[in-house]
Amino acid sequence: MQDTKLATGTPTHTAYSTTGLRRRWAILAVAWAALLMAFVDRLTWASLAAGVGHSMGLPVASLGIFVTAFYVGYVLSNVLAGIGADKVGPSRMLTLAMLPLGVGTFLFGYTTSVPYGLALQVLMGLAAGADYSACVKLTATWFEFRLRGRAMGLLITASSLAVVVTNGTVPTLANRIGWTGVYQALGVATILIALVCGLVLRDAPAAAGSVNSKSNLALVWRNRDLVLLSLAGFGAMWGTWGFAFWVNALMIKGRGLDPVLAGFVTAMFGAGAIVAKPAIGLLSDLLGGRRRTLVIICLASFAVMLLLFGGLRSPQAFLVAAPLLGVTAFAYSPLMAAMVAEAAGAAAVGSVTGITNAFWQLGNLAVPLAVGAVYGASHSFVAAFVMLAAGPLAGTCLMLLFREAPRL
Repeated sequence: MQDTKLATGTPTHTAYSTTGLRRRWAILAVAWAALLMAFVDRLTWASLAAGVGHSMGLPVASLGIFVTAFYVGYVLSNVLAGIGADKVGPSRMLTLAMLPLGVGTFLFGYTTSVPYGLALQVLMGLAAGADYSACVKLTATWFEFRLRGRAMGLLITASSLAVVVTNGTVPTLANRIGWTGVYQALGVATILIALVCGLVLRDAPAAAGSVNSKSNLALVWRNRDLVLLSLAGFGAMWGTWGFAFWVNALMIKGRGLDPVLAGFVTAMFGAGAIVAKPAIGLLSDLLGGRRRTLVIICLASFAVMLLLFGGLRSPQAFLVAAPLLGVTAFAYSPLMAAMVAEAAGAAAVGSVTGITNAFWQLGNLAVPLAVGAVYGASHSFVAAFVMLAAGPLAGTCLMLLFREAPRL
């Protein structure tokens, strides 16, 4: 049976067919592949920023402008794309989003000027705005409540595996085919994934629903739990993606690490989360869907680990700390995604997820510039990580106010 908890907090149920039970794992696998590819596309700049920025004459403090440009497009499209996932279905929305993302990524390989590169990053962000809400809706509507934690955990391993794949391969690949070749190859791969999405993905029966964008926006801001999740998610994403986008450049510039070694350290950061996400999702399911306490523990531990990481100096210490930091930096995400979906109700999962995720991504938009400004003014590795830790610390405080509804 599938839980389609409405905004009022009352669970209702719809039956799955046997065919649907078998099909959902294939759908989850393809949605996971699409999310992985989308994250690799957006994270590649973090691995190449130091070298490409130098060739464009950008100072270190300005390397975050391409990240910010991407998230300008991403935040703008999240709300509309989430509504689109409810109106036309998440499977179609994901396919339509991946195609222009592939084209934009391919064309970014021909960047010769900062304005051209910024324009393409905005375009890529606009295209990528549908991936998260569509994938979350596919998972939330194909998997019932008792399995949703582990399913969401498996889905969102895509973002942390993308950190591993990007940092483990992109620096080496760039040495062989150049940074332009890397973006062209990623563009082709993204287009191929889009074609697979069109062939395999189908919407769950529970995914259908009439959507009113104004009413769903009101639903978010009138629901105390969704407001707290939106604010806490902003702080959490500030720390997670601020670290992912800045750590390579900070270790290279602030601690003198070789770019390939810095990439390996960041890959270890992502590796820690690959196990943590499905494990914490499973633990949440075993606890009867309890998620609040686990989120608080993750966010508080994340803030502490960022402060500890900022005090490290040796490559060996970075290699030991990175996977532990990765566990805390990503484990909260499947739980918070499930909490948003359950508060929204099946018909509005896409739009409510898009609205809350758009607010979360404002942290991604602001943190590259904030960390760049702090590091540019102080040239302090430690100060940059204090700035990063402020996000999850604020998120911890906000989640303490969250009231988790009892489950029947």
